[in-house]
Amino acid sequence: MRASRFFISTLKEAPADAEIVSHQLMMRAGMIKRLGSGIYTYMPIGLRVIRKVEAIVREEMNRSAAVELLMPLIQPAELWQETGRWDKMGAELLRIKDRHGREFAFQPTAEEVITDVVRSEIKSYRQLPLNFYHIQTKFRDERRPRFGLMRGREFTMKDAYSFDRDLAGMQASYQIMYDAYTRIFNRFGLKFRAVAADNGAIGGSGSHEFHVIAHTGEDALVYCPTSDYAANMEAAEALPATAERAAAAQALSKVATPDATKCELVAAQLGLPLSQTVKTLALTVETEKDGKTAKQYFMLLLRGDHELNEIKVAKVAGLADHRFSTEEEIAEVYGCVPGYLGPIGTKAPVTVVADRTVANMADFICGANDAGYHYTGANWGRDVAEPAIVADLRNVVEGDASPDGQGVLTIERGIEVGHVFQLGTAYSAAMKATFLDENGKPAPLQMGCYGIGITRILGAAIEQNFDDKGIIWPTSLAPFELVLCPMGMDRSEAVKQATEQLYAEAVAAGIDVIVDDRGLRPGQMFADWELIGVPHRVVIGDRGLKEGNLEYQGRRDAEATAVPVAEILGFVQGKLAQ
Repeated sequence: MRASRFFISTLKEAPADAEIVSHQLMMRAGMIKRLGSGIYTYMPIGLRVIRKVEAIVREEMNRSAAVELLMPLIQPAELWQETGRWDKMGAELLRIKDRHGREFAFQPTAEEVITDVVRSEIKSYRQLPLNFYHIQTKFRDERRPRFGLMRGREFTMKDAYSFDRDLAGMQASYQIMYDAYTRIFNRFGLKFRAVAADNGAIGGSGSHEFHVIAHTGEDALVYCPTSDYAANMEAAEALPATAERAAAAQALSKVATPDATKCELVAAQLGLPLSQTVKTLALTVETEKDGKTAKQYFMLLLRGDHELNEIKVAKVAGLADHRFSTEEEIAEVYGCVPGYLGPIGTKAPVTVVADRTVANMADFICGANDAGYHYTGANWGRDVAEPAIVADLRNVVEGDASPDGQGVLTIERGIEVGHVFQLGTAYSAAMKATFLDENGKPAPLQMGCYGIGITRILGAAIEQNFDDKGIIWPTSLAPFELVLCPMGMDRSEAVKQATEQLYAEAVAAGIDVIVDDRGLRPGQMFADWELIGVPHRVVIGDRGLKEGNLEYQGRRDAEATAVPVAEILGFVQGKLAQ
């Protein structure tokens, strides 16, 4: 490739709406152009990186015996209605109508479509296992698109779907995909971590997320450095901060805490540790029966310095459809205002759900259900009945014990770029996708699904690999592996000949190379390629040629290295192989 015949459009400054490093650098490097909110044109430089990502993904999917097909962008509403997701997906699902008034969705994912394909094609257990995948445009109507390709509305995703005859087969297919994803991210050359995760709106029984490690990541990853335990914050198990409850050592005392509606203020007023306080969250669950609405009230108790994990709360029996109580409901149930609620002396019956840590606390501080007052020295059993439910309700914190007992937990930031799910029969049962088993009886297909955010990989890779000059691509993802930068090629025959010869040799050797024949000044030329992030550069100039050398510089190198002209190709190949 010659730069004069390619399209390069770099910017000195990023647009004002580019919020994070990857968005800024992709815009400056001319990789993407904004068309609308969360919608981008992939320019030639950016598209080359996307094709590199796709090639690696496709090779490893094929290696894993997955079969490629291509499903439509537009999906009939009827399929989504079969699974109930037409209503459950909410506003993120872009819904459209054709000229006949029929409803469709612009696909955010394709579980329904692939299940419809398979239920019409798969009849016997002899046709299983099977794994279909495609690389296709997706659309999710994000409320607030931001961060460029990291959280856009239109994006490219690889999604795959496995079908098996039993649970063991599904788990085997899941492991094959997990291993394929591990190879894919290793080939990308990115630092990543796979963590146990919550299935969320996709459904199913188990899943893992693949995260690229980056300080700017939106997700908190929890892992134990001395074991294999790893999970995202939503799914990470939090053990009690103390293994056993201590005996009561204080008398219950009602103390004045004026204007202290938060645990931090209470602890400061009383001169006691925040970890001795307990905060109360009031929840309401409404149910319909015989045309009437019934309400049940729940009180969640969390240590004052801990954060609530709402994903875990929704998994507590009876709390799947909870909401936070209104001030009117709080007054009715607690006889008080928010900020002073507690488990001792509620006005109406309430179900107490205590976090594991709170259930093991003694002599704790809690609201007195009286504005301006709290209790100190509160103890379970003596001052208040044992909690009705004890559950894991909180986010883990750095230094918590690992659930596997093999050390303590640490937390780092990550960007989710892949997710694998064990779906089981969540979709096949809803859509009546069955096969005939060995006994000739119908059975539901066991499913798995597996996604990689193709275009999101670009943003994640940049967030992990950049400096003050621009992007630093891993060689496997770079738009070009090598750039040749001739100095005065239009004025020096020697430079021109040396450049053309090395270019031809590099192409013949299978190196993805571009020669910058635009006739730019050295500073401008170097700045462009450092911004774009090409990992290897060779400079050809008269001065070096007179000494029999060319200058090599890796994108991360502080200085250039002089390499004899006759050895430069082998030298570059060695660098590419590292």
